[in-house]
Amino acid sequence: MLSTLTLGFLLGVRHATDADHVLALGTIVARDPKLGRALGTGAYWGLGHSATVLAVGALVLIGGVRMPDGAAAGVDLAVASMLVVLGVLALRPSAHAHGPASPEKPGIGDRVLLSRLRPFAVGVVHGLAGSAALTLVAATTLRDTRAALAYLGVFGVGTIAGMLAITLLLASSLRWATARHARASRLIARLAAFASLGAGLLLASRALASQ
Repeated sequence: MLSTLTLGFLLGVRHATDADHVLALGTIVARDPKLGRALGTGAYWGLGHSATVLAVGALVLIGGVRMPDGAAAGVDLAVASMLVVLGVLALRPSAHAHGPASPEKPGIGDRVLLSRLRPFAVGVVHGLAGSAALTLVAATTLRDTRAALAYLGVFGVGTIAGMLAITLLLASSLRWATARHARASRLIARLAAFASLGAGLLLASRALASQ
């Protein structure tokens, strides 16, 4: 059991490095690579993803809920739409490009809330994309329901750890590049935006073709 849970944690860390996850996270972090905010982005993304995986797993393992036919394609379309939206938002001028935000400015609480809700929502959508298949693997590998749920929980912890590591790497790299070249931050943000747009459109075309 311990080895299975350890494997679940490592697979969660590996899952965080999937291309669509890194693209979505990189598009958000590139707009504001401050280390504290970047780590917050990774943490809330991981929490949204892990909570969704665990919730879907509980519905399937305990509630006996079955995923309807075509649900996978629909979720893939949602992920594709999320990537496109993130790409479009990243092409807009970012607040940090015009100077640091002041606590006295109106609406600061709304901006803080948005900075937390956006990665959490992205994590929820991405969590839906693979939760059914992951639950099936856990159920067939571990016959006990509690053990399967524990596996999903540990997998989620690994995903959060992986996302924190990725955001730390991305933010540090962006800060290093910006220190060497003043316009590097804006260029990287635009490249991340176009990459997110392209990946979203490609995923959408594949999802539509599979229906």
